[in-house]
Amino acid sequence: MIKEFCAENYTNLPKAIQAGAKRIELCDNLTVGGTTPSYAVIEESVKYAHEHDATIMTMIRPRGGNFVYHDIEIKIMETDILKAIEAGSDGVVFGCLTETNEIDQEAMETLLIAAEGTQSVFHMAFDAITKQFEAIDWLIAHGVTRILTHGGPASKTIQENTEHLKELINYANNRIEILVGGGVNADNYQSVVELTGAKQVHGTKIVKF
Repeated sequence: MIKEFCAENYTNLPKAIQAGAKRIELCDNLTVGGTTPSYAVIEESVKYAHEHDATIMTMIRPRGGNFVYHDIEIKIMETDILKAIEAGSDGVVFGCLTETNEIDQEAMETLLIAAEGTQSVFHMAFDAITKQFEAIDWLIAHGVTRILTHGGPASKTIQENTEHLKELINYANNRIEILVGGGVNADNYQSVVELTGAKQVHGTKIVKF
């Protein structure tokens, strides 16, 4: 079972790793759902994590709000991916949608080229997609490592989404990793795992410290 701790900058990262987190999603500005942290934050976080047998996945998101990005924002994200990799990040986390809540294939292809050679994660923008099984197939075909999903709208609890999460995990069938997050914590993750078959869980409270 992989426990991925969602960290806002470096502050609680050492405590989370000492408490058992083996993977960190590194962000800034969690109040808006997470944005790209600074180069120095990535660099220092990677240094600590690697010294303690943990990995860093860096959020690539230029702003809060929706996941529909214009050309300049895509260019910013592309540069941030290259810089995150340069700083030693083990992977990058991003997601781009169209106005109709489908994968923005052109934007994703651009960013996946920048991320080539490292792990890539399609984040919770996935939960806004209507045709999710088709989206899974596209992400698999384009070499994405994993999908972070709550299994439904943020307005629903993780317990309300377990049935759909199980469907997603079964459909993925180990062709792509499914990381379950959004309301998963140290107290309830075991029941979520039992109900969904998840092998990875994610959250800001996934470990206690």
